[in-house]
Amino acid sequence: MAKLIDGQAIASDVREKLALDVQKLKEECSVPGFAPGLAIVQVGSRSDSNVYVNHKIKAAAEVGINAVHVRLPKSISQAELLLEIQKLNNDNSIHGIIVQLPLDSDEKLDSDLATNTVLPEKDVDGLNCINAGKLSRGDLENCFIPCTPRGSLELIRRTGMEVKGVDAVVLGRSKILGSPMADLLKWNHATVTTCHTRTKDLASHVSKADLLVVGVGVPNLLKGEWVKPGAVVIDCGINVIPDATKKKGTKLVGDIEFDVAKERAGWITPVPGGVGPMTVAMLLANTYDSARRSAANFKSGPWNISYLPLDLKDPVPCDLEVAKAQTPKNIADVAREINILKDELDLYGNKKAKISLSIVKRLETQSDGRYVLVTGITPTPLGEGKSTTAVGLSQALGAELKRNVMTCLRQPSQGPTFGIKGGAAGGGYSQVIPMDEFNLHLTGDIHAITAANNLLAAQIDARMFHEATQKDEALYSRLVPDKKGKRVFSDIQLARLKRLGIEKTDPNSLTEEEVRKFVRLNIDPKTITWNRVIDTNDRFLRKITVGQSPTEKGKTRETQFDISVGSEIMAILALTTDMRDMRAKLGKIVVASDMDGNPVTADDFGVGGALMVLMKDAIRPTLMQTLEGTPVLVHTGPFANIAHGNSSIIADKIALKLVGSDGFVVTEAGFGADIGMEKFFNIKCRYSGLVPNVVVLVASVRALKMHGGGPPVTPGVPLPKPYVEENLELLGKGFCNLRKQIENVLKFGVPVIVAVNSFATDTQNEVELVKKLAKENGAFDAVICTHWAHGGKGAKDLAEAVIRATDVPSNFKFLYDLQMPMREKIKTIACEIYGADDVEFSDEAETSMDRYIKQGFNDLPICMAKTHLSLTDNPARKGAPTGFTVAVRNVRASVGAGFIYPLIGTISTMPGLPTRPCFYDIDLDPDTEEVFGLF
Repeated sequence: MAKLIDGQAIASDVREKLALDVQKLKEECSVPGFAPGLAIVQVGSRSDSNVYVNHKIKAAAEVGINAVHVRLPKSISQAELLLEIQKLNNDNSIHGIIVQLPLDSDEKLDSDLATNTVLPEKDVDGLNCINAGKLSRGDLENCFIPCTPRGSLELIRRTGMEVKGVDAVVLGRSKILGSPMADLLKWNHATVTTCHTRTKDLASHVSKADLLVVGVGVPNLLKGEWVKPGAVVIDCGINVIPDATKKKGTKLVGDIEFDVAKERAGWITPVPGGVGPMTVAMLLANTYDSARRSAANFKSGPWNISYLPLDLKDPVPCDLEVAKAQTPKNIADVAREINILKDELDLYGNKKAKISLSIVKRLETQSDGRYVLVTGITPTPLGEGKSTTAVGLSQALGAELKRNVMTCLRQPSQGPTFGIKGGAAGGGYSQVIPMDEFNLHLTGDIHAITAANNLLAAQIDARMFHEATQKDEALYSRLVPDKKGKRVFSDIQLARLKRLGIEKTDPNSLTEEEVRKFVRLNIDPKTITWNRVIDTNDRFLRKITVGQSPTEKGKTRETQFDISVGSEIMAILALTTDMRDMRAKLGKIVVASDMDGNPVTADDFGVGGALMVLMKDAIRPTLMQTLEGTPVLVHTGPFANIAHGNSSIIADKIALKLVGSDGFVVTEAGFGADIGMEKFFNIKCRYSGLVPNVVVLVASVRALKMHGGGPPVTPGVPLPKPYVEENLELLGKGFCNLRKQIENVLKFGVPVIVAVNSFATDTQNEVELVKKLAKENGAFDAVICTHWAHGGKGAKDLAEAVIRATDVPSNFKFLYDLQMPMREKIKTIACEIYGADDVEFSDEAETSMDRYIKQGFNDLPICMAKTHLSLTDNPARKGAPTGFTVAVRNVRASVGAGFIYPLIGTISTMPGLPTRPCFYDIDLDPDTEEVFGLF
């Protein structure tokens, strides 16, 4: 007589253990309120399906799994069904999804399409073709096994049978049971024969089986006398047959003649009470497994990341040639390696992707990594390799030292890309790839900023025109039109009414005076600070006249274009922390003052919401990679000479969470430490709340020689003789600039490491002199770097120095208090950071400052717009001058972004093209579509 395999008891045992595992997972997960989540999608309301669903929900609750029953009407279309499944795919609280079959629908629905729409990692039924494929190939650790086969294997093991080597017969070939059961037994080393209802001489096959698993849905198909004596028999069939002895007139039976088979078998499952309870238990087990893997994404630890080898050439080819010689990883693989979930990734092809802001919520309890800022001395027009050093340092920390590391860089503007400087992806063997995509449109963020900026500019002139050509009532009728006998204020108009102190919501209830206040912005044209922008160097747009068409009725005014990356909207994007914060900042943009001296904002023009819509994708950072396969977040691109010169707070915060407490985030500040770094500390750190651990200050021998009195360095012209021959005297004189920048870093209480970016023309004596002088003047360390020629290997010493420096607590402090008078804050920066004796304000600057102070903007930080080629306001003055005065010619306010920006000297917010721009060398191969000549 066979022993009965009690599926009820075994399933109960499985659920009890599962409940303990779920509780432990909840306690250990760093996310408050974390719990495994199961979604059951049911179309229609078949009574048998209702019973199954309710049973699953009850069982889930017993073990601590949150089960959601998604009821869908019988009338649902295929597209609507797939959309509902996609919503669950994108829900981070759902770890398992099952589609209850059969689909009870009035429409013709494809159940296979539905189950294949479920993400493989949430397919706890194991019906997705990817999971089925992995199971068929034996990849059992990386797939979900369908619940009934998994439960059947557990029942087999509970009998004490060792599956390895036994002769097994699986009767049935369905996708749900037979085929996956045969695969599962095969990869557990059984010798498996698959039979079905059309198998010839079925009895002879069955009679040889030590293990028999049956599931065809035909009552009593398998005769009891066919069973081999002592065999283990798993009957997965469940069939309803007539039985007059039962109250319902029916009974449940399996596919095997149970009464005869139990006389021959060693072990056998009853029906009901055998496999059925195990199916539900395994559904819960699969859901727990999925949740456990998901919870692992919330834990910090070393990434399982692959690095790309470099094929170093000597001499080093041009940057674009180096970049094209490397084959990047698929960006989805990069994301997976650093624990970014699929639903947090929007692919832009295979080499770049946008990161969803939902990742911030998922990682909010994660500890931050170490924060490294790369800045530089006052550069030559060629640049001294700040971005290259940031990339090389990251490659060294990752590929060489195997630390979690992310680089956060700005998106290049088309201005320098096609103008004088060229690309900004790094250089040599320390680059972001694909280099051409990085330097061109990328994911279109700068275009979105341009569109938003110019929409606001268009509305300013249009509103001034309409106010000048219409009476109050006509304006009111157009601003709040009567639609089918009803007038309604929009939300943005209601907000404006509140700012005006008008607590009314009915458009028909406003008095004539209230209507006048509402419709009249009364812009003072002389105070307009909002300019149109374009992402091209175009000197002839530095002053223009608008409104010259006859249709504008003589409403002309002088204005100008700025470069797009200088737009306040770019600054807002870089300094915002989330969607809500960004919407508020866009609405607060002050574009002018009215005739009474009050600030007029983007929301007063009714355009704040539209700006947000244009920027909804731009707020998400773009994921890319370096030449050695370390991850990079590219986001925002403000210049440091006319804006605040740093990548976004959002990118830095995401990166710091992803790398974990032992990881590193390397970001760079534009141009020299006197502008980019100063703004990073005094503006970005104030709004982010992040504290830097160390500063890497990049210096080059050629720049120091220039500061020592060397001849001018001109792009496109070979370096003069003093720069390519050893000259220790010139180098020593120029060290004054590096000394001043070291001093500037130390004013903020942060340790500084000097990275001597070594070029082929440098001699050993020269780089050793820079290293020696830097240490003698307060640097934590000074390291010679060759990452341009050798990639991460050439920055390994720098990376080790950075690790040592971040082990020492920094004593970060701001340079000034926000409550200081505006003029005093400007003077503090000029005197403390630039080395000036005093500041001279023009009459126009004095008038602007008085206006902004009166409007309540004194307590904003300062963002100096100054030449990057000198510590002074004169780009021709090199070294570290003293005894000079900084000339402030005007002062503007970026209230939305949250800073005041003085215009220093002759700084222009619209660069111009040189005589020979970079674009002379740039073209596209029409056959291969490859870019060449970019840099």
